[in-house]
Order: sequence, then C-alpha cells, then structure tokens
Amino acid sequence: MKVPTVGESITEVTIANWLKKEGDYVKLDEIICELESDKATFELTAEKAGILTPLAKAGDTLAIGAPICKIDTTGQPSAAAEAPKADAKPAAAVAAPAASSSKESYASGTPSPAAEKILAEKGVDPAAVKGTGVDGRITKEDAQNAQVKPAAAPASSAPAASSGPRAQRREKMTPLRKTVSRRLVAVKNETAMLTTFNEVDMKPIMDLRSKYKDMFKEKHGIGLGFMSFFVKACCVALQEFPAVNAYIDGEEIVFNEFCDVSIAVSAPKGLVVPVVRNAEKLSFHGIEAEIASLAKQARDNKLTIEQMTGGTFTITNGGVFGSMLSTPIINAPQSAILGMHNIVERAVVINGEIVVRPIMYVALSYDHRIIDGRESVGFLVRVKQLLEDPARLMLMV
Repeated sequence: MKVPTVGESITEVTIANWLKKEGDYVKLDEIICELESDKATFELTAEKAGILTPLAKAGDTLAIGAPICKIDTTGQPSAAAEAPKADAKPAAAVAAPAASSSKESYASGTPSPAAEKILAEKGVDPAAVKGTGVDGRITKEDAQNAQVKPAAAPASSAPAASSGPRAQRREKMTPLRKTVSRRLVAVKNETAMLTTFNEVDMKPIMDLRSKYKDMFKEKHGIGLGFMSFFVKACCVALQEFPAVNAYIDGEEIVFNEFCDVSIAVSAPKGLVVPVVRNAEKLSFHGIEAEIASLAKQARDNKLTIEQMTGGTFTITNGGVFGSMLSTPIINAPQSAILGMHNIVERAVVINGEIVVRPIMYVALSYDHRIIDGRESVGFLVRVKQLLEDPARLMLMV
C-alpha cells in the first residue's frame, strides 16, 4: 500500500500511530493507522485482507505515494493470533530458575563473640561479611577487615535522590504543531497587530439563559451556551464594520459580505479552528448545533481540511481554561480575532452605585494596516452593547 492523496497542496504526511502491529491480521477497510498532515488527521484503511507488515514506524514522515505497508493476502487470522502465545510460556519458565539461583547466592556465617563485638562497633551487618572460618564462620580477622559503614555509598547519596527526577525526553514536532508555529510567527512578523480591550457585563445573558435554557433545550435538543451570543453579536458588528471582516490580498483589500466565523477549539493534537459557515444567517440553535458538531469532530480528530479553511473572523475562548486577559494572535489571512475570557464577579459602578456583577474582559486583536483604531474600538463597543442587551440581539435573528 502507498500513502494516498489526502488533500490539495499536501505533499507529505506523518504516521501518527499504528492501530495494528506487524503480524496482525487485518480485514478489508479496517483502520490500520492514522496519518497526520499539517492541516488535519486522516485514517488509513486496509486495501486488502491479510497479514500486515508496516514499512515505516510511527513518527516517520512519508511523501504522498510512498510505500507505507505490505499486506500478505495469503495469510490467515489464526496463524497470526497463535504466534505470540507460543513464545510467551518458555520465556517465563526460564526466568524462574534464574531468580531462585540469585537468591541462593547470598550467604552469611555466624560471627564469633569477638568478631560480633568488632562488627557491632563498626556498624557492619554480619550478613554482608563472608566468613573464612570453619563452615563459613566469621572470624575476628574477618571482622577487622570488614568495610565500615561510612564507606557505604548508597546511604550517603540517599538525600540527593529526594530532589526529584531530572530526566528529559524529546518528541518530534507534529506537522500540525510545526504549521501552527510557522503561521503564528509569520503573523507577528508580517502584520501590524494591535489589541484593544473592553469589559462585558454578563448578567443580562446569564439571566436570559437561566430563564429560557430548559425551554430552549426541550425545543431544539441542545443547550444554550454563551458562544452563540458572541457569534451573533460579532456577525452584526462585522456587517456594521466591514473592514474587520476583510483581508489584504497583495495590493487589494477583499471585503467579505458573509460571516464565516472560525471557532478556536483545543483538540488532542493541538489548536484547530473549524469554521461556522454563513453564521450571520443561522439562528441561535443553528449556531449551537454547528459548534457542538465541529467540537466533537475536533476531539475525535475527524475534521476535514475544508472545515478548517476559509474563515473570515475568529473567536477564541481562553476563559474555559481560566484566563483572565490575553492578546490573541490573528488567524491569517484574517484581519481580526476576538478573545473571550473567564467570568469573574467584580465591583462596578452602575447609576452611581457600586454593585457586584459577573464581568468578562474581551480583547480584539487586529491588523492596523487595514483596520483603524476607530473601527476596532467601535466594533468592540458594538459587541459589548449587543451582549449586554441580549433580548434585542435575539430579535435581530
């Protein structure tokens, strides 16, 4: 079998891990390994039934079309299953005598009264002294020649071990991690990135969710989360501030008249950003359902390249990990990204009075080459206004 073509512009893949090992019998279309590109993870299935022989190991990078494994179609499943069992028993049988002979090699004689006194003064265990007397008896001379306790290295070095392990290990960077690293550095070097901040009083949204969440779930079969409010608020603001939804292409600015919102998701193999297409046309439950589906596929490493490309604006939620404030990095070639953070009760002034409210800090990182300060601040203020009046936001759907 050869490495198949897994997507446009992908020239090589890395073997993430083998799900079947050498000598295993595999069935037709059974998943035998996972391949990882710089964009997504793919499953490789057996083209024939037979005995598997991998031609590369996990972590190896192979070009598209390179041989990856062999399948012996003449092999039978019973032969592959019985081979390991036949080898296991003799190994165990050989190991047992070795252990007993080792145990028998330790012997110690009985010290004479004079030898016993000398050994006690030296702090030497009689069992550690080999006697030269009759029947292995430890003589006075044996005791005098015995090594004293302070010379024992293990006792003096024991405190050093309490400082803890100092081991190191190396792991090869995955294609996904290498691509993320390269893109993030490129964004920092090639854009004029700035970040503006604001705060959102989350009480109106929390009150609305508490009131309607049961009804919402009963009707639509999915929970009403915070993310749908943020996506809808951003879609409205993107249409009012089109530069935030645009990108630079050479010497031109491309304005998108649709909102394909990328949602940053932490997957087992790194950060991915699947896209909610035409989010401006979706209802609240439509957004929640799409985000739940994409998040599940991300956790299962099932996202396709098409699902992770083409976004016009990104939202990332560091608050789920406890982040209070951050400056998110733009997801190129987009021009802006909104960072959500954790919700904390803080003292704020409302109508001249100090009250406690659940507050979230939000951050908008943007490319100053295309988005001016007025637009960036105006966009974030508009998002804040919509989130603090969620009833009006829901009427805009």
